[in-house]
Amino acid sequence: MSRTAIIIVTAALTATLAAACQQTQSQRPESDADKGRTQPGAAAAQSRTEPAGAASGDCGDLPSSDDLKNFVRQAPGDGGPVGGMFGGKMEWVAVVNRRGVLCAVAVETEAPESSWLGSAGIAKAKAYTANAFSTDTQPVSTARLYTMAQPGHSLYGAANGNPFNPACLASADDAVDAGKGKVCGGTIVFGGGVPLYKGKTRVGGLGASGDTACADHEMAKRIRHLAKLDPEKGEYIDDIVYTKADGPSVYAHPLCSNTWRNGMQIGDEQKPTSY
Repeated sequence: MSRTAIIIVTAALTATLAAACQQTQSQRPESDADKGRTQPGAAAAQSRTEPAGAASGDCGDLPSSDDLKNFVRQAPGDGGPVGGMFGGKMEWVAVVNRRGVLCAVAVETEAPESSWLGSAGIAKAKAYTANAFSTDTQPVSTARLYTMAQPGHSLYGAANGNPFNPACLASADDAVDAGKGKVCGGTIVFGGGVPLYKGKTRVGGLGASGDTACADHEMAKRIRHLAKLDPEKGEYIDDIVYTKADGPSVYAHPLCSNTWRNGMQIGDEQKPTSY
């Protein structure tokens, strides 16, 4: 057999063996080693964008400042104790639309300066965060970001993203209107922010601040429910998680002073021992 013929036969055998090997691999059961790899079709699935929302997510789809005022005053008596330091009766509440634009702000007290002024900005940032880190199919409350944002976890440093817009800060008298129509930004990785939904569509985010982070989450969740803007799978799908009650979880949030959840007392923040 000539040298040219040998080369042709060898190439043909190599191609045949490669095809057979590929067919065998596609038919054999998945091994443990394979489970860590991207399987056929997974890359395409991961690259798909979320479904287009059916609702516009404009400010007109969301509660007004007057609506928020009514909801924030109703929420402490809706579902048992809120807990915290003030029972949820000193809250600032803010709402952003699907695009992250600040739509409405309210404060529970008659005199805005009676509540924590610093909470006006935090409520706006919580609303932005809950909207910005949720999708149509996956609601994520700010409470569920806590553990993942700690050192050694996958989202460490997330709290430093999206700097807060100083145009959204103002004196107590002007804080309700400061930043409306703007993207305030800010990233908060503790309780008090929840995404808002109409059916299958995320239409914005709501932030509450003015008490412990645990009480703030309880208030935000109750206000969302009063506004009829819960996720499709229910008001508790992105609820705050405590290891004391629920066991270890990457979504866990630390206990706060006088922590209650859904009408049940969970416990208290751990007391310091080293100072």
